[in-house]
Amino acid sequence: MQRFNKHIIQENETLKSIAALYRLDADTLKLFHNNHCEVKDMILIELTGQQELFVPRTAIADTEKLVRFGRGNSLIFQPANSFCRFGVIINIEKGSCKNELKYETSVRWMKTEKKLHFFEIDRTSNLFLNEEEVNDIADVLAYKTSKVLYPLQISVDEHGKFNAVENLSVFKERWPAVKEEVYKEFDGETVDRYCGKIEKIIFDPDAISLYLKNDYFIRTLFLGIYQSFGQHYQAEGTETFPILNNPVEPKYKIKLEIDPLKDEYDLVCITGEGKLNEERTVHDFINNSPFSLMIDDHPVVNDKGSFRIRYYLNGETQRPESMYLECSIMLEEEKKISVVVAAIPEL
Repeated sequence: MQRFNKHIIQENETLKSIAALYRLDADTLKLFHNNHCEVKDMILIELTGQQELFVPRTAIADTEKLVRFGRGNSLIFQPANSFCRFGVIINIEKGSCKNELKYETSVRWMKTEKKLHFFEIDRTSNLFLNEEEVNDIADVLAYKTSKVLYPLQISVDEHGKFNAVENLSVFKERWPAVKEEVYKEFDGETVDRYCGKIEKIIFDPDAISLYLKNDYFIRTLFLGIYQSFGQHYQAEGTETFPILNNPVEPKYKIKLEIDPLKDEYDLVCITGEGKLNEERTVHDFINNSPFSLMIDDHPVVNDKGSFRIRYYLNGETQRPESMYLECSIMLEEEKKISVVVAAIPEL
């Protein structure tokens, strides 16, 4: 992100008049310019032939372009009464193998209680695999049995971060009807085995909770970006993502940055990049270990993985308009998950 703007000095302008244009003190403007310009363009007392001035990025005449922040340059999560439909594309790559999932979903705010926000999520379209509607029996079974999960109710904390699935007990009540629908269309040992596996998950609260925690769409939408970005509009921290089927998700050390100005489309832009930051080795991850099998006072950090995000929020409501998340990790081959989410405009 560019940290300054440039003002082209016009004839008869003075340091004081330019400072007034941007609602700045003249000494503040001079100090900022001198900290960014070349030595030959520094201002001692007054302008002496400079062609342009460096001004703070947030010092603009049109204050409507400024992002609305709370205390500590924090974004405030205010989802009350919101409803949005999203298009979702998920790419899963492992070595040369690549699959793309595509579907549409809706997200409706339900209530706020004890500093948690509650949402209802529903699938609103068929599932497409590699641009084709699923038709392989395994894929069709996966899609049809997944209907037992929707509508799905979840809770999210005050930073917009996924907390928990809240309607686990309902899945057992829905299952008989879903199972009956499946058996009207399919039969045989394959279906019996598949439904048996689903039942084991549904009737085990810990298993179903872990399964839903691994939902890439939910984890992307509710990553927890509503936080303080500090004086320099940056935040650092550790993020996890369910790129692997492991109860302890890989950790990534990331840096987030928010542009304090809305873009030309009146959107708020947040970007982030990071690297894997784990004591677990490639061997540990391949063997699904939840912790490092090596005991060392000075462990070597495994950084063979990356994390990237780009979020665009509505400039007025600060609710998500579009998101891109990419997460990778090196195993025997690189595994990469990328998630694209875009709001579908209401007709």
